[in-house]
Amino acid sequence: MGNPEGRFHFAIDRGGTFTDVFAQCPGGHVRVLKLLSEDPANYVDAPTEGIRRILEQEGGVLLPRDRPLDTSRIASIRMGTTVATNALLERRGERVALLVTRGFRDLLHLGTQAREDLFDLAVPMPEVLYEEVLEVDERVVLYRGEPGTGTPVKGCTGDLLEVQQPVDLGGLRGKLEGLLSRGIRSLAVVLMHSYTWAQHEQQVGALARELGFTHVSLSSEAMPMVRIVPRGHTACADAYLTPTIQRYVQGFRRGFQGQLKDVQVLFMRSDGGLAPMDSFSGSRAVLSGPAGGVVGYSATTYRVEGGQPVIGFDMGGTSTDVSRYAGEFEHVFEASTAGVTLQAPQLDINTVAAGGGSRLFFRSGLFVVGPESAGAHPGPACYRKGGPVTVTDANLVLGRLLPASFPCIFGPGEDQPLSPEASRKALEAVAVEVNSFLTNGPCPASPLSLEEVAMGFVRVANEAMCRPIRALTQARGHDPSAHVLACFGGAGGQHACAIARALGMDTVHIHRHSGLLSALGLALADVVHEAQEPCSLPYVPETFVQLDQRLSRLEEQCVDALRAQGFPRSQISTESFLHLRYQGTDCALMVSAHQHPATARSPRAGDFGAAFVERYMREFGFIIPERPVVVDDVRVRGTGRSGLRLEDATKAQTGPPRVDKMTQCYFEGGYQETPVYLLGELGYGHKLQGPCLVIDSNSTILVEPGCQAEVTETGDIRISVGAEAPSTVGAQLDPIQLSIFSHRFMSIAEQMGRILQRTAISTNIKERLDFSCALFGPDGGLVSNAPHIPVHLGAMQETVQFQIQHLGADLHPGDVLLSNHPSAGGSHLPDLTVITPVFWPGQTRPVFYVASRGHHADIGGITPGSMPPHSTTLQQEGAVFLSFKLVQGGVFQEEAVTEALRAPGKIPGCSGTRNLHDNLSDLRAQVAANQKGIQLVGELIGQYSLDVVQAYMGHIQANAELAVRDMLRAFGTSRQARGLPLEVSAEDHMDDGSPIRLRVQINLSQGSAVFDFSGTGPEVFGNLNAPRAITLSALIYCLRCLVGRDIPLNQGCLAPVRVVIPRGSILDPSPEAAVVGGNVLTSQRVVDVILGAFGACAASQGCMNNVTLGNDHMGYYETVAGGAGAGPGWHGRSGVHSHMTNTRITDPEILESRYPVILRRFELRLGSGGRGRFRGGDGVVRELLFREEALLSVLTERRAFQPYGLRGGEPGARGLNLLIRKDGRTVNLGGKTSVSVYPGDVFCLHTPGGGGYGDPEDPAPPPGSPPQPLAFPERGSVYEYRRAQEAV
Repeated sequence: MGNPEGRFHFAIDRGGTFTDVFAQCPGGHVRVLKLLSEDPANYVDAPTEGIRRILEQEGGVLLPRDRPLDTSRIASIRMGTTVATNALLERRGERVALLVTRGFRDLLHLGTQAREDLFDLAVPMPEVLYEEVLEVDERVVLYRGEPGTGTPVKGCTGDLLEVQQPVDLGGLRGKLEGLLSRGIRSLAVVLMHSYTWAQHEQQVGALARELGFTHVSLSSEAMPMVRIVPRGHTACADAYLTPTIQRYVQGFRRGFQGQLKDVQVLFMRSDGGLAPMDSFSGSRAVLSGPAGGVVGYSATTYRVEGGQPVIGFDMGGTSTDVSRYAGEFEHVFEASTAGVTLQAPQLDINTVAAGGGSRLFFRSGLFVVGPESAGAHPGPACYRKGGPVTVTDANLVLGRLLPASFPCIFGPGEDQPLSPEASRKALEAVAVEVNSFLTNGPCPASPLSLEEVAMGFVRVANEAMCRPIRALTQARGHDPSAHVLACFGGAGGQHACAIARALGMDTVHIHRHSGLLSALGLALADVVHEAQEPCSLPYVPETFVQLDQRLSRLEEQCVDALRAQGFPRSQISTESFLHLRYQGTDCALMVSAHQHPATARSPRAGDFGAAFVERYMREFGFIIPERPVVVDDVRVRGTGRSGLRLEDATKAQTGPPRVDKMTQCYFEGGYQETPVYLLGELGYGHKLQGPCLVIDSNSTILVEPGCQAEVTETGDIRISVGAEAPSTVGAQLDPIQLSIFSHRFMSIAEQMGRILQRTAISTNIKERLDFSCALFGPDGGLVSNAPHIPVHLGAMQETVQFQIQHLGADLHPGDVLLSNHPSAGGSHLPDLTVITPVFWPGQTRPVFYVASRGHHADIGGITPGSMPPHSTTLQQEGAVFLSFKLVQGGVFQEEAVTEALRAPGKIPGCSGTRNLHDNLSDLRAQVAANQKGIQLVGELIGQYSLDVVQAYMGHIQANAELAVRDMLRAFGTSRQARGLPLEVSAEDHMDDGSPIRLRVQINLSQGSAVFDFSGTGPEVFGNLNAPRAITLSALIYCLRCLVGRDIPLNQGCLAPVRVVIPRGSILDPSPEAAVVGGNVLTSQRVVDVILGAFGACAASQGCMNNVTLGNDHMGYYETVAGGAGAGPGWHGRSGVHSHMTNTRITDPEILESRYPVILRRFELRLGSGGRGRFRGGDGVVRELLFREEALLSVLTERRAFQPYGLRGGEPGARGLNLLIRKDGRTVNLGGKTSVSVYPGDVFCLHTPGGGGYGDPEDPAPPPGSPPQPLAFPERGSVYEYRRAQEAV
């Protein structure tokens, strides 16, 4: 994008609210412009209007808006756009039909079967993008050489496949013609195993194009990667969005003479590379806008800061984007946007719902920022359109924004300035709530001024934005304090100093065009062409020649494509990647060998093995040298260097900087005189002491007290962040500090989890993320817990408190405890809890505790996996630890714990642990995670003092208690108002007839309740017994659901509640009772009973549908979704996990490639949800055909008693487990059994539906759902990690 020919080069970022235009004009000077993205009264298209204005200003000739622009002076146009993202968010794409292999019509609805929000009983889920589904009669399976199979075909991965059923094109033709007649012109074609053998998809695509479909997206072309669910979503997104993008591009072209025929027009893709206008597709476009900003700071800040790693901080109106650059772009290859999981290279941009427009709330004693947003309309209160109070309003009240520096575009007529009065008035309403709580709450305190309230919200917003930055860096083994903070976006300059200071960073870099950095990034970006194909070769010397050949072929494709766009070979570079993983794991890393040149024992393209081992060690802290490495994909990224080279010179200073005006800004401690400087008047070398404001037309930069800003040689602002003036925080409750401590305590648990996941070795912990980490007070009471796995909530507290009582004074520095016994607060035996007491100088007893609970894949017992369906005693379920010193005096007791893990082998019919190596590795990882927690709390104590930290542990528990008391009072008041008693009850049954009975007595004045399970059935002979800790976890889960909003999940939740559980019952069995079914089945019935007593919703499927399959050389375990219960105002969600589980299911293609089964059907069980005014969700049908002899075990419920309906709603259908033998016999297996299966047998699982709500004869609710409050959807690797954690 150089400028030798004296023509214009435009780079345009069309955002949701504003469009930024960056133009390099003839002669090399730069013009920038910002205008509204939507202004239909004045122009049709914002980018075209921006180009028109600059051409008009530079040429001095009037250019009418109604005439196409002359392109003779335009050399290039580069654009980033949110058109695709907005179409996805607002569901305004093309009408699409999905064509999918028969048996999988609901596959994309089912997805991973995990729900998005653990605690929302309505289970809101994004709707699918397609309008209709056609099942295609065809089937390809992986070839296993069974007798009677035909000649195999070879896939592009090298795998052999068997075509069981050729595609029936004749039958499909009529169905496709029917779609055309209904006006559908865009198709997504998604067939099983097409990533490696695409012929069936290609045949279907050719037929569809022949019939006249205008867009056909084949999943094998959209993204040829294994895993049909994300590949299917990607193909659907492509079919849904690409026509929308093409329409936008055509409209844009019409604004120019010759439709831009002789102008190079490039669009930014999600991966940070530019692509020609004609090849810009929907699935590669969703991060088109934000990607420009990452390219912008990578090409500017990273270079001028001498290669120091950079955190990008892009704070806009509705959200903040956080990213990282350290010499190469960090990509992810699967991520969700607006509920759609896309398999495509994307920059790892993490979006959090905290922006200038994030709303401010005071709830149960906590300052809360977001996730709801005021949006562009009505916007913050200061926009004069009746909007709510937001972060922007808080900054305005504090004097950190100056209305005079904003254009007069606010108010109904869009002709007024920002209104500080509106901000103050809106914030005063919140301040009244805050001060009412302070003066009348549990710890009376002095009221806060309006400025103190505003400052509190800003500090809480800052802490909310620090959490993802910590997670993003520490997840990959980096220290946040070693980074420079590159700040851009309209709102970021007001928060940059505070964010950097909180993270220990000493430098903030703000580019002189920071308000338009995404547009600048487009100007600096390169054109990229990528080629990728799947692979299944081992990474061994014997395959290196094949890998080199494949990489060479892909490199040739990239070079040819870039040459066709006019790049000479000298401007083209390529980089080769292999997607590698250790065999038997799912943790694949896309590695480049550019820093690892080829050796005699590597492919010619480079030493990918060394690159993989180095990165694996950095990210996970260990390697597995004896484990083979597998290549999942080969990829080449070709780059055509074309970016603009900016003139770096800026004017030198001429004397001291001129103060434009003085203003009053509020900081900790009160108002301070604050000079205001204009960025355009500052020169190289100028130094500005904080506090001060630096203003230009697009942003306001706040330099805080103790910081110093200087103007760099390139005209940018570099801020040296000084240490914060020490502030004294007392032990007395301060709601602002409480909100900050709430984030800090959760961040400690989250960072412990990151260490555990990084250093663990087993699939269960590293990839399924089946673990929890937690922080406890000196009494063992839970303070914070992450992630929120429902069956772990509150249960670890019982474990810690048991150890405190059991060991008494026998707890010493250097001790680490191990426990899993149900009577010691355990859930089931595979969940091993590691507890570390923390001592502090001058204290004789532990001052707090940290603990981590991880699900170990095997700890012995009568069956592999330690989840036997027929166990009758605890010993049959594996190794037992009541109170075991795993580390004593700082020494890991490997010999003793090995002996204990092997001990079950001494019991007849049982085995010791079958995977000792993984057990020991994971236990060490749990000890390391606890150590991280100790370090982080130590830092907190160092900052605030032991007394203050312990006081706030108590305050945060009291806050959760307050929220639950408020909910119980509201429930009791509602019943009282309707003349109903303050006692409610419910009863349900396990399939063996065991009753679960509950009576709840509400005390209205105290906001408390007694939950009395008296009358519940006795302990059972099987394994459905649930330890007391399970019932408490179920109760905390239900209380959180009933509160209906985010609250700290800790000991305080149970403080207003007294729980009565009869000893010896199924909910508090004897110490030797078998419990594995109680954890996964009885827990669900306890939830059904509690929610039924409160009338919150009808019963969900009430089962986890546990299915285990194994033989001598393989083992597989899954839990399967069902129907969710309907409730007041919503239909139950179909095909989703509910309540105490949220496990993701194995993708069908992965299942068939790793295990000897064929998945014949996985679809909704239509009609299984209970009828009602609001229908219950449907269960699913799942059919597995076995290809080898194996042992099938099922552990299920709701096969006898149906999930209840509520308020006249009908119950959901019972589940059913059928085995269809190869000879045609069908056998009902019942709810719990183990049975041998043989090749050709089929297991058919019908999961229960959810209950209906309300009389089915009542009029149905109007179509559509009530409008949801505006909340910006999160995205990025940090969000994906949390989703995965909560999907256990």
